[in-house]
Amino acid sequence: MLHVLNHVLVFFAILSFSVAIPSPSLFPRAKDVVNQTTCNKKQYTYQQLAGYGFIPANARDSTGDTLGGFGSSIAIDLKTWKKLKNGTYTGTLYALPDRGWNTQGTLNYQNRIHTFSISFTPTPDTSSSSPSPPNLLLSYKSTTLLTDPTGTPTTGLDADALGGLTTKGFPLLPAATYSGNGFGQPGSGGHRASLDTEGLVLASDGSYWISEEYGPYIYHFSPSGQMLAAIQPPPAYLPNRNNSISFSANSPPVYDPDRTVIPEDPESGRSNNQGLEGLTISPNGKKLFALTQSALINDGGPDNPNRRQSRLLEYDIANPAKPKYKHEYVVTLPLYTDPTSKKTPTKVAGQSEIHYLGHNQFFILARDSGFGRGQEESRSVYRHIDVFDISSATDIRSKDNDKIAGSIASDTGVLDRGIKAATYCPFLDFNVNAELARFGLHNGGEQDRGLLNEKWEGIALAPVDGKKGRDGEWFVFSLSDNDFVTQDGFMNFGKYPYKDASGFDLDNQALVFRVKLPKSADPS
Repeated sequence: MLHVLNHVLVFFAILSFSVAIPSPSLFPRAKDVVNQTTCNKKQYTYQQLAGYGFIPANARDSTGDTLGGFGSSIAIDLKTWKKLKNGTYTGTLYALPDRGWNTQGTLNYQNRIHTFSISFTPTPDTSSSSPSPPNLLLSYKSTTLLTDPTGTPTTGLDADALGGLTTKGFPLLPAATYSGNGFGQPGSGGHRASLDTEGLVLASDGSYWISEEYGPYIYHFSPSGQMLAAIQPPPAYLPNRNNSISFSANSPPVYDPDRTVIPEDPESGRSNNQGLEGLTISPNGKKLFALTQSALINDGGPDNPNRRQSRLLEYDIANPAKPKYKHEYVVTLPLYTDPTSKKTPTKVAGQSEIHYLGHNQFFILARDSGFGRGQEESRSVYRHIDVFDISSATDIRSKDNDKIAGSIASDTGVLDRGIKAATYCPFLDFNVNAELARFGLHNGGEQDRGLLNEKWEGIALAPVDGKKGRDGEWFVFSLSDNDFVTQDGFMNFGKYPYKDASGFDLDNQALVFRVKLPKSADPS
């Protein structure tokens, strides 16, 4: 275990700007509406893009590693959120990188959580003709490294195809056996718990709940980063090959790129790299929800456009030491048309994050893939924060549905008769260029630093009034996952330099949207 203290020198640089402090009259009025949607009689309003900031692609954390990928999931500690007299907001944000730089193979990157301070000064009177400079400053503070129950570091390396890590009081954990130091350099080898971390929730006691994709599991970590518990989902979720649990995602290590798993895709369970991507908690801290990125293989996955039926798990964590599986629902993911694909133009917008809003409604970040900064095609066609409601959805929890290869949909992704999915309501579109231009940003067009990154994966909410948000006015923060793409990168605590083969430097981009929620909403 290692908890890096706040005073440790950080390798971070970002421009700060002097901006005019807005008066309350400059905030959006009722007529200032980009989009509205009504979901189960509850109205949501996207008022404006309110903020933008970034951290450079080559920034480094206090361990010496590249400070990247941390848009995979974020959480704001609302106890720290304040509105100052001058109109600036401050608070603390936690960010979860995934498995490290892996565009050319997985590495023995120790999973971690970063802490940032927020300074956000709204500039609502800006326009495309007079764009605002970045008004969101994220200042890196510290890093908490994650370990297994025994204190051994975790790893982002692809899990072994067979077996795992056996620890008393825990289910079989996905684990990687590696040679050398796990970076293709000399070392004694080892065997570590493998995590592809994707979802982050803060608990009231300072501990963390994290969902990931190899298992796909949900883990509970102490404030210092030690694994306390692991939730193994029902057997229907567990990846199976050749009649055995097989945690590998067919993501070979950078030092052995030709290593293959047969078959490449599991025969049932979660698809490769499509595990428990979204994680959220109820405001009282007693309910935990986790959503698969797309359909299980047994429900129509892994191919487009059949992988629409995502499963949502609900756990009672009133006693964190003894989580209880309570309910299960289906969320049918949206479709989009891929203009670059003639063979399969209709594709599923996989989900990257969820956030509980109270009263059975959730935000969901659903998006296309392969479009944006650093990609061959720069124009994204579906990049949304939408709303879904489980009030009238069928609880599909049952022995048949949850057994190995248990199915709730056909091979083409058509739900079984009698199953009603959550109500799905499109809402906030990232790609509105009229809004992006207010900060000199754009969707589509030139491959410059103003082009939005491909992967937007983290969302967190904070009240506009700086208190409880009972007026329904909230900011929605979203961060991109830049995949650690830089020409000046470091892994292995600064000992492993790298240059991404793409030739790009992708900044860690952040956006802030101002929205009006139903007054009954109670975001976590």
